[in-house]
Amino acid sequence: METSTLTCINCPLGCAVTVRLEDGEIREITGNTCKRGAAYARQEVTAPARMVTTTLRVLNGSSPTVPVKTSVPIPKDQVLACVRSLKGVLVAAPVLPGQKVAEFSGVALLAVKAVDCL
Repeated sequence: METSTLTCINCPLGCAVTVRLEDGEIREITGNTCKRGAAYARQEVTAPARMVTTTLRVLNGSSPTVPVKTSVPIPKDQVLACVRSLKGVLVAAPVLPGQKVAEFSGVALLAVKAVDCL
């Protein structure tokens, strides 16, 4: 039997959630004070995923960079590959919030703020 203890990040409480696995299957989740904590622990143990946030360079923009984020969380083991794939990507100004500026494995990277032209 394997046991993992996680700190839930779904709300400010930061519950210590314990997941008990047996033969690779979840047998028990304890320590969460809400259903969201149990759902977080189940996801984190079976298929951890993360939002990726970074910046991309802007060509002819009022700012040299624009913050971007993935439209959905991607598998945790692909985060580094995602960031590496963005090296050298240039975004042409103007950029609008929510605009798709790049893609990684079918997941859109969206601009978080506006960048005007020079």
